[in-house]
Amino acid sequence: KKYKTIKDYAKADLKEFENDIKSTGFYRNKAKNIIETANIVLNKFNGVVPKTMEELITLKGVARKTANIVLGSGYGINVGIAVDTHVIRLTNLIGLSKSSDPKKIEQDLMKTIPKKNWKNISFEIQTLGRRVCIARRPKCDICPINHLCNHYKKR
Repeated sequence: KKYKTIKDYAKADLKEFENDIKSTGFYRNKAKNIIETANIVLNKFNGVVPKTMEELITLKGVARKTANIVLGSGYGINVGIAVDTHVIRLTNLIGLSKSSDPKKIEQDLMKTIPKKNWKNISFEIQTLGRRVCIARRPKCDICPINHLCNHYKKR
């Protein structure tokens, strides 16, 4: 409610903004990056969030994961797959990748997953990781893809 436009973020007081987003975790870095990024978008991109991977990753705090989410969800552009901790963990358990490097995992998934599904696959894997394949106590018996899972097959 407080920050309605990109200009509001760009001119936000850092300490006040940190306090406003404190509940998100890592709020000091996030606040600094959001304010800096808002200024970059205003000054370098005329107030419009960029539509390319190359431009997005020049923004403070934006790497491939965030850029893929912005491009896919914001612009409907599928150039890659967002890889977070759930995606790393589950792709290794299932056997879709043997890497711990997000860039390598993204490449492995892009070879396996049809491009039309790239935007949603991360969200689907994240949901599976939060609800079924819980790190400390996976519910393998009710997992809808346990027949594909190397971890389940080894039990």
